[in-house]
Amino acid sequence: MNFVARAAATAVAAFAAGLALAGTQPSVEIVKFAFAPNEITVTPGTTVVWTNRDETPHQIADPGKTFVSPAMDTGDRFEYTFTQEGDFSYFCTLHPFMTGIVHVRK
Repeated sequence: MNFVARAAATAVAAFAAGLALAGTQPSVEIVKFAFAPNEITVTPGTTVVWTNRDETPHQIADPGKTFVSPAMDTGDRFEYTFTQEGDFSYFCTLHPFMTGIVHVRK
C-alpha cells in the first residue's frame, strides 16, 4: 500500500473511531424551549449531556434536586451520570413547562 493509500485508510479509521465514541454518550439538545429528545433510555453508568441551543438561558433539575445544572447560556453543556435504574424526570427551573425523562435500564 502506498503512502497516500495508507494515509487515507488511517484517516478513515480515525474518523470511524470518532463516530463510534461520539455515539456512546447520549445527548439532549435544548431547542425552541423544548428538550430534544424529551425522553431517552440509557444503561446504568451512562453520562447524559444536555446542550443549550436556545438564545435564552435554561437550568435543568430533577424534582428532588438530585441533579441541578448551573444556568446554561447558549452553547453551554451540562453532564450527569445516571448510576441507578429508574425513571428520572427533569425540567427547566426557569421554564417549568419544559420537561423530559431519562429511563435507566440494564
